[in-house]
Amino acid sequence: MKAGRLVALLLTLQTERGATAARLAEALEVSVRTIYRDVTALQSAGVPLWTEPGPTGGIRLLDGWRTRLDGLTADEAASLFAGTAPAVLDGLGLGTVAVAAQAKVLATLPPELRDRAGRLRERFHLDAPAWFAAPDEAPHLAAVADAVWEQRRLDVGYRRGEDVIRRVLDPLGLVLKAGVWYLAMRSEKGRVLTYRASRVTDVADTGERFERPGGFDLAAWWATSQAQFDEVMQPQPVRVRLSPRAVSRFDAAVGPLTARRALAECGPPDGEGWVEVEVGLESVAIAVHQLTCLGGEVEVLAPPEVRAGLAAVGAAMAARNA
Repeated sequence: MKAGRLVALLLTLQTERGATAARLAEALEVSVRTIYRDVTALQSAGVPLWTEPGPTGGIRLLDGWRTRLDGLTADEAASLFAGTAPAVLDGLGLGTVAVAAQAKVLATLPPELRDRAGRLRERFHLDAPAWFAAPDEAPHLAAVADAVWEQRRLDVGYRRGEDVIRRVLDPLGLVLKAGVWYLAMRSEKGRVLTYRASRVTDVADTGERFERPGGFDLAAWWATSQAQFDEVMQPQPVRVRLSPRAVSRFDAAVGPLTARRALAECGPPDGEGWVEVEVGLESVAIAVHQLTCLGGEVEVLAPPEVRAGLAAVGAAMAARNA
C-alpha cells in the first residue's frame, strides 16, 4: 500500500499547502518516521518538497506546483465526503486509498466547491453496523477483497458448525449488510454461493487467476439470493387477525421486511378496524414466540398449532401473574 500512501501524502500536502509531520502521520495512520521516509521517496521521484524547521515549520510543496485530477462533477466530488465508516474501509484495506481519493478531490476543486464538500462531511455520516450488535470480526476480509479485485482463485478454510471445510473458490464480490460482511464466491462446480466473512478461518492464494462470469451483476445476484433465503427461512404460513394497534407494532414482532410484505397484501379492515394477514414465519415455535408480544391484539386463524401455542402462553401468563 506504499504507492497509495505516497499519493495520499502528496495530495494532502497540495490541499493543505503544508503540514507538520505529526499532523500527516495522524491523518495517514502511520508513524512520523514513515512520513519522513515517504517525503524522501517523493523528493527522489522529483516532487519539489521541502521541510521548514521550527514551531511554525512543517513539510511543504514548492509554491505553484500541483497535480490535477479531472473528470468529476461537483456532486460526484462531494459524495466522496459523505462519511463512510472508517472501520468499513479499513476492513477492506482501503483506509489510505480513501484518504488519497478525498485529497485528490479537494486538490482540484475551486474554493466554493471545496467548502461544499466540507459542509457535506460535517452534516452526513454513514455508520454501517446495526444497533446493539458486537462487531462481526472478519480478519481475512482484506485478503479476500484484494483477491476479488485481482481475480485470484483462493483456497479457503470455512467454519461450518464445529468443523472447518476447505474449498477452492473464485471470489466475485463482497456485500456489507447491517455491519456483517458476506462474500459471493463461485465454487469449482460453477455455483455462486454466499459465505459469511467472519467464518473464513484462513485463505491461501492458489497462484491461479479466474475469469469473471459474463454478465454477473453483484447487486442483482444479492437481491435474488436474499429473496431465496427468505423463502427457505420462512416456510411456515400463518394467518392472523390484527387490531389497528397490532398493525402498528407488527414490524417489531416479525421484522420490518416481513411485516411490510405481509401488510402490503392484506385485505381491507373490518368494522372494528382489524385486518387479516398471511405471513411466512420460520416455524410454529418461532411464530408463537414472535406473536406473543402482540398480546390480545392478535388472533391466530391458522394453523391450529400456532393458535393453540399462543393460547397456552396466554393462559400461563394469566396464571403466573394473577
